[in-house]
Amino acid sequence: MSQQVQELTQANWEREVLKADGPVLVDFWAEWCGPCRALGPTIDQLATDYAGRVKVGKLNVDANGEISQRYGVQAIPTLLVFNAGKVVEQRVGLVPKAELVRLLEGQIAAVPVAR
Repeated sequence: MSQQVQELTQANWEREVLKADGPVLVDFWAEWCGPCRALGPTIDQLATDYAGRVKVGKLNVDANGEISQRYGVQAIPTLLVFNAGKVVEQRVGLVPKAELVRLLEGQIAAVPVAR
């Protein structure tokens, strides 16, 4: 996991995701999940590419089942994009990087610029 990717847990979920300033991309994953591991380098690259504009984090579903259940995550990898504490986008499965870039660019464009 890249230094830019935050490990999300029950303990830091509210602070890091629900109360975050700006968009947050959350990768719901598990160590044993092949597609999750295949998506890992893409998540790392997005975290680097969007540092300072989008927070990127990974939530291990095995260790944080309550959060997974709260958001109806039934298959992994599941990617949720949060903005202002609400889910605004969702993708399930091994999503191509180009699609994730479009998704994040759309969320960045939707955020009002501070003046």
